[in-house]
Amino acid sequence: MPEQVAANFVTWFLSQNGTLDTEKVGIVDFPGHGRGAVALQDIPEDHTLFTIPRDLTLSMRTSSLPNLMGKSWKEHGLHEGWAGLILCMMWEESKGPESKWSGYLDVLPNKFDTPMFWGEEDVQELQGTAVVDKIGRDEAERDYHDKVAPAIKGRPDLFPEDKIDAHFSLERYHIMGSRILSRSFHVEQWKGEHSEEQDEDEPGNSSAMDIDLQEGEAPAPEGDAEAQEPEEAAEDIQVEDEDDEDDEDREDPADVAMVPMADMLNARFESENAKLFYEERVLRMVSTKLIKAGEQIWNTYGDPPNSDLLRRYGHVDLVPLRPPLSGMGNPGDVVEVRADLVVSVATSKVKYDLQERVDWWLEEADDDVFVLHTDCELPEEFISFTRLLLLPKDEWEKTAKKSKLPKPKLDKDVLAIAVDVLQKRLRDYPTTMEEDEQLLAPGAAEQLSLNKRHAVVVRLGEKRILHGTLQDARAKLAASAGSSKKRGREEDKGGKGKKIRK
Repeated sequence: MPEQVAANFVTWFLSQNGTLDTEKVGIVDFPGHGRGAVALQDIPEDHTLFTIPRDLTLSMRTSSLPNLMGKSWKEHGLHEGWAGLILCMMWEESKGPESKWSGYLDVLPNKFDTPMFWGEEDVQELQGTAVVDKIGRDEAERDYHDKVAPAIKGRPDLFPEDKIDAHFSLERYHIMGSRILSRSFHVEQWKGEHSEEQDEDEPGNSSAMDIDLQEGEAPAPEGDAEAQEPEEAAEDIQVEDEDDEDDEDREDPADVAMVPMADMLNARFESENAKLFYEERVLRMVSTKLIKAGEQIWNTYGDPPNSDLLRRYGHVDLVPLRPPLSGMGNPGDVVEVRADLVVSVATSKVKYDLQERVDWWLEEADDDVFVLHTDCELPEEFISFTRLLLLPKDEWEKTAKKSKLPKPKLDKDVLAIAVDVLQKRLRDYPTTMEEDEQLLAPGAAEQLSLNKRHAVVVRLGEKRILHGTLQDARAKLAASAGSSKKRGREEDKGGKGKKIRK
C-alpha cells in the first residue's frame, strides 16, 4: 500500500469517529507480508492501539441495501450464505464517495494469490491436499448466477445498467468474496440492545448498535462456510456427509462483517501481540504484551494450518517445527484422512458387510474425516472407528445396543489397518516427500513460481505428518509383534522353569 494511500485511509478512518494512536502505530508495507501495522514507539502491554465504532463495520445489518430491496432480499435468497454481504459490498463500492465506506473499500486489495484465482495447472499441484475440495469456486459462481444476477436485474434503480460491468460482474463478485474470506470478522447483535419488538421479517437492521463482534478472528471457514465436500466412498460402502446441525447452532450470515483498521493487522503462527476486545459501542484493539519500536503488530488467525492459510489468505507460514518433526513448516499443519479410506482398507480384512457399522458410527460420532496433527499420533477417533469395524459380530451387537463407542485402544490389528491407510493416503499426492524437499531446497525454491512454491509447502507439510505417523505406527506394530512372540515362547516353556519352593 503506497504511503499516500495509507495516509488517506487513516484520514478517512479518523473522520468516521475511529481512533488511532498515531504516535505509536503506523500503517506500512512489510516485505513478504504486504501492508500491516508497525510500532513507531515502544508500546506497553494493555495499551489501546485503536477503536472502531460499531456503525463503521460493514455487514448486511449496517448497509442500507437489504432494507432498500425489501422482501426481494429474501426472495432471492440473499439472506443465506455470503451472497448478500458480497452484493452489499459491490453496491457500496458502486456508490463511490456517496458510500460511507468509500475510504475503506478504496484500499482493499483487488489481486489475490489464493487458489480461487489459480489456473488449472497450478491447482493440480495441490492434488491430495485439504485445499482442493474447499476452494469453492463452482459454488460461488452458482450463487452469483442463481441469486445475485437475478436480484441485480430486478432492480435497475439500485443497479444501473452503466455500472454492471464495472461493479457487479462475476469477477468483482469473486474479488469481494475473497475480501470477505481473508479479512472479515464474526459479528453478532449486541446483547441487551436488541429489541424484542424488532420485526423478524426485516431483511436488515439499520441500527448499528445492534451488532457486536465476537472474537477477533477472521472467519474460517467456520466449518468455513466451506465444509469439506464428501468424496466418493469405497465400493459398496457409502460414507455420507450428514448435516445434523440444529438451526440454532448455525452461523447467521448477518454476523459476518468487514472491520476497517482491524483487518490491517497481519498474523503469523504464535506471534500475536494484540487482540480485539468488544465493548458496547466500540471495538478496541489492545496490545497483549510489550511491542518494541519497529516490530510488527500481529493479530491472530487462530494458528490455522498452511492449507487454510493458502486458501483464505494466499500465503503460508514457515517457522521451526517441533519434535517429532524437524525443519521449517507450520506447527499447526494437519492432514485429513477420510473415513471411507479406512473402510476400504478394512473391507479387505473382514468377511462381513460394514455398512451397518458405518451408519451407526455416523449417527453416534458424526465423524467422517479424521485429522492428524504434527504430533504424528493416530487420532483417538480413528482408533475407535477402526476397532468398531474389526469387532467380532457379538461384540458389535453389544456395542450397538449400548450406544457406546469402542475405546481408542491400539492393538496390532488396528495398527495394521493404520499402516495400510497411511500408505494409501500418501499415494493421493502427485509427488513423494523426498521430491518435494528437493523442490524447496536452497537454490531450487527460487526457481518456482509463487503458486507452485506455496503448493509444495502445503503438500510437504501434510506428507511429513503422514510419514511421521506411519513411522510411529510401524514401530508400534513391530513392538507388538515382538511382544506377542515373546509371550508365545514363554507359554511354550510351560512348567519347564525352576520349581516353585513350597
